[in-house]
Amino acid sequence: MTDTILRVSDVSVFYGRVEAVRGVSLEIPPAGIVTVIGANGAGKTTLMNAIMGVLPSTGDIVLEGRSLGTTLVEDRVCDGLCLVPEKRELFSSMTVEDNLRLGAYRLGSSAIADGLKEVFGRFPRLDERRRQEAGTLSGGERQMLAMGRALMSRPRLLMLDEPSLGLAPLIVKDIFRIVSDLRKTGVSILLVEQNARAALQIADHAYVMELGEITIHGPAEELAKDKGVIESYLGLGRH
Repeated sequence: MTDTILRVSDVSVFYGRVEAVRGVSLEIPPAGIVTVIGANGAGKTTLMNAIMGVLPSTGDIVLEGRSLGTTLVEDRVCDGLCLVPEKRELFSSMTVEDNLRLGAYRLGSSAIADGLKEVFGRFPRLDERRRQEAGTLSGGERQMLAMGRALMSRPRLLMLDEPSLGLAPLIVKDIFRIVSDLRKTGVSILLVEQNARAALQIADHAYVMELGEITIHGPAEELAKDKGVIESYLGLGRH
């Protein structure tokens, strides 16, 4: 049993000659919530895509003590790593239930049935709309479906890229409550967010990313009181 479920060491990502992520290191403990906050364009999504194996990177990414190296995306999913992308990437012409089933396509029928029961229990709105096409859902419901589909694969580490993006404040509150509750099931969370206030309220540890680099990190509660973080990300500089 390791003390970290994920360890990222000195990871860099290039787009051609442009270094979009530079020497990033971070750790996520079992059943912990870690957030990476930063402005748009800071490299947060690029970092997540590198961890997921969507983008090539240098450095080392270790999942539960095993270096992922050149492991394919689908094999990382089988190893317990799952990403909910910023754009959700749902199949709009398919029903809610069929989108969920796709998240567990490698599992047996019994595991799929159990997964559906758990997801519908966590997201009652999806149960009500299980026969609707995904394209007819509201923004909040689409985010719930994207999270539910990821949970169908039974991840040990769930990565969420901007889950609050474009959602109404009340829906954002619901989403973050659900994220916080997931730790009780033993799932670890890596949360990338521009909504720094909400992210710092539920996270254990936080990293601030600027221009592709980690500039500061520490317990989320401490960063929420940091003068620089307050002025840059919490909008409270005048106070």
